[in-house]
Amino acid sequence: MYTHLTSALLATGFLLFFSGANAETPSMTGAEGDHGALFTKLEDAKWEKMLSDLGSSSPEIAILHVDPRTKATQLLIRTPVALHVPKHWHSANETHIMIKGSASFGHEGKKVELQPGGFNYMPARMVHEAWTSAGSIVFITVDGAWDVNWVEGPPTEKNLIR
Repeated sequence: MYTHLTSALLATGFLLFFSGANAETPSMTGAEGDHGALFTKLEDAKWEKMLSDLGSSSPEIAILHVDPRTKATQLLIRTPVALHVPKHWHSANETHIMIKGSASFGHEGKKVELQPGGFNYMPARMVHEAWTSAGSIVFITVDGAWDVNWVEGPPTEKNLIR
C-alpha cells in the first residue's frame, strides 16, 4: 500500500510540475550568474531525435536544464515505439523516474520494471540496459554531464520491439 501511494504521489507531483508551470516565467539572477527558477511545460519541451538511422522510430530527447558549473543535467527521453536499449553506461550517477508508460531496467542479470512514478538510481559507470514501452516518457537526472557509452553499439532496427 505504501509503495503504491508513494508512486502515485511521485507521478502526480511530476505531472503537476510539467503541466502547471509557465515557460514564460522570468528567472532571477544571482551573484554567480543565472540561478533562478526554470519552468517548462511538458508540451513545450524541445524534442530531438537521438538515433536518426531509426527515423520516426527513434527515441527523442529533451534537455531541460544543464548546470553551467557542474554540468549536472535534467532531461526527458520518450520512445514512440517499444525499444530495447542495449547495454551502456554513463560517466555520472543517473536516476530515472517514469512519467508515462513503463520501462524495465536490467543490470547483471536482474531486471526490474518501473511504472509511472517508479524510480531507480544507477551509479556512474554501471553497465545497464532498458526495455521501454511504446509512448513511454522517462525523466532523467545526471549529477554531471550526460553521456552514453555503448558497450556493444547503439540501438538499431533489430532493437525495435514489435
